Amino acid sequence: MSPIRSSTSRFSILLRKKPFPIPSPGPPCPSGILIDEEISPFYNPRNFYPAKPGEVLVDRYQIIVKVGWGVSSTVWFARDLQGRIEEPESIVALKIASCNSSLRAGDGEREVEEHISTVNPSHPGRSVIRTFMDSFELQSSEDRGHHSCLVYSPLREPLSMYQRRFEDKRMPLPLIKTYIRVLLTGLDYLHKECRTVHTDLKLDNIMVSFEDPIVLSDFMKSQLENPMAFKINSTGRPIYQCKNEFGPLKSLRSLPQLVDFGLATRVEEDDDWGVWPIQPDHARAPEVILGLGWQMPTDIWSLGVLLWDMIEGNTLFQNIHDQSGRYDAKYHLSEIIALVGSPAPEILQRYQLMRNYSWPEPIRVEREDGKICKTAEEYFCGPFFDNDGRFLYENLIPDRKLEDTVPSLEGEEREEFLDLVKGMLVWHPNFRKTAGELARHPFLQSK
Repeated sequence: MSPIRSSTSRFSILLRKKPFPIPSPGPPCPSGILIDEEISPFYNPRNFYPAKPGEVLVDRYQIIVKVGWGVSSTVWFARDLQGRIEEPESIVALKIASCNSSLRAGDGEREVEEHISTVNPSHPGRSVIRTFMDSFELQSSEDRGHHSCLVYSPLREPLSMYQRRFEDKRMPLPLIKTYIRVLLTGLDYLHKECRTVHTDLKLDNIMVSFEDPIVLSDFMKSQLENPMAFKINSTGRPIYQCKNEFGPLKSLRSLPQLVDFGLATRVEEDDDWGVWPIQPDHARAPEVILGLGWQMPTDIWSLGVLLWDMIEGNTLFQNIHDQSGRYDAKYHLSEIIALVGSPAPEILQRYQLMRNYSWPEPIRVEREDGKICKTAEEYFCGPFFDNDGRFLYENLIPDRKLEDTVPSLEGEEREEFLDLVKGMLVWHPNFRKTAGELARHPFLQSK
């Protein structure tokens, strides 16, 4: 029996896809210009894996083109060589995390996504959440640890890029309604079934699928003919400039998916809540700013804020930074009060109780100015309310009304939209609608 197995194995190898020849180098970039991940303020090239086109990882994935980057990872499209020669090309997205002796980037993301992928596969929202298909580790070239690698199905682009393909960055309203309904179904699965908070909802973390397989196929062929520009940095490493322009839309058949669970947090019990700062600046919920503790409803607030980015093509809270461009919580709270109203008495009572709550030692957080903070008030430069519950910066409250922030909607449609978001932008997180409830709202059912 052994010789037969050996012969079969050799035959399978012969039928397996072969790596493409290493492509010719692309045009050089000026050495003095920062590219992609180099822009990050804490960038250290030795922490990033020096991936290069043509390289085959773990004897299976051949890297072709870099399509994305972040402060702790790069993303590449690669060929999966496991398929047989006669089978169509299989393309995957590889997220290669940086390595750091004090932080194993990618490990938390892998753990959360393993949980999400297995809780309840029959829930319709499960398909809205992209989780990894495979994972492996690569040894750092300078013995600085390991790089965690997660393998995903490829997606077209983030919603922030997708919506630019439409006039004035406004997608057709029926399409937006479909997207919102789909995203809420995904959050219903994430919150109700997985008890997980995404914590980082933004347009860049909502991606859309390819509307037609030929778009991806044509893109991959073009990369072999027109390789990425690159430069050699001061450490002798090549840095490639990502290419993620897939061309005009062939149709509107793309669907959204929630991605990037590197900052996601599982909530084990009802009385288990986070206290450290989360969320993008303009989508930050009031309970996060005030240090009241947060759970799943913080994601609902964030998505509610993002609806203006989707429908109006601009942000709801427009003046939340100081003159130097830094996020300033007192300006943000001023806008929240103008548009949503003053906080509920229960919120003010909890704020007074939590003002001096000190984060546990491992959760000390460093501000942009280098100060190590142990309370939300320290981090966000409070206090914000006096002992009587009066807002300390009433002079900053702008003369704006929520009803005036959606000029593109009229009549009943406008009223239904405002009714939807008023169930999301609520000071008290316990009184916000759940994702499942919101997905059934009349605004999302009408065409």
